[in-house]
Amino acid sequence: MMNSMKLRARLADGVIYAILSVLSIIWLLPIAYLVLMSFKAEKGPYLDGYIFPKGYTLGNYTGLFTNTELFSYPRWFMNTLFVSILSCVISTAFVLMVAYALSRLRFAARRPIMNVALVLGMFPGFMSVIAIYHLLKAIGLDKSLAALVLVYAGGAGLGYYITKGFFDTIPRALDEAATLDGATRWEIFYKLTLPMSGPIITYAVLTSFMAPWVDFILASVIMKDNYQNYTIALGLFRMLERENIYSYFTSFCAGAVLVAIPISILFMLMQKNYVEGVTGGAVKG
Repeated sequence: MMNSMKLRARLADGVIYAILSVLSIIWLLPIAYLVLMSFKAEKGPYLDGYIFPKGYTLGNYTGLFTNTELFSYPRWFMNTLFVSILSCVISTAFVLMVAYALSRLRFAARRPIMNVALVLGMFPGFMSVIAIYHLLKAIGLDKSLAALVLVYAGGAGLGYYITKGFFDTIPRALDEAATLDGATRWEIFYKLTLPMSGPIITYAVLTSFMAPWVDFILASVIMKDNYQNYTIALGLFRMLERENIYSYFTSFCAGAVLVAIPISILFMLMQKNYVEGVTGGAVKG
């Protein structure tokens, strides 16, 4: 009986591992194709009946930084980096402070604010992009990098739930002890809570950085035809337009690989803290 149960358990594990292996291959195939095409020497998006390219070159990568007359990839990269870093700093500060206030403070409007934030978070952000664009145009910030930073960071506080859940796991007795020692609310937050919140800070930093790094919709609406202020996502999309795709498809693949490297390195370096932040914040508060 015991051997039969062990056999069934092994068979079940084998089936699960086989399914996961197939799913991982399916997930990795587009990435492998993208990397392969980024080294393709021939132009165009097709392999003309071959599984692998006939020739390979690094020219697709070097061309992104040398052939900038039509597509200024270095400028787009720096634009995206600037917007992502600034948005990340502001958004992380916002979400940490909002989450801490809703976790530790008790005031009359606390529950309504949380409910309204939850409802607003259910609506896709692109539903408001037209209104956002006209508001930015009215104050003279349309087609600017400052507008992107303002939009990405402005709604960061609505994403407080995971961070609040993490703060809820920190014993309130520590706050009370610090208060008895004469610490202010700001000192408790800055000197006591934040040093113990490394995982959730990592989570907030990664999510705040990644959103503007890969966003296309908001950038396309706000920037319009301001070519010099394009972000990478918007610039790479222009490479796939009908008149450009044949000549620039391999350059697009190379650019897509390069843009994935920074965020991949961040995730690999901070993976442990990221997972701890998500699991630590997944509590009822």
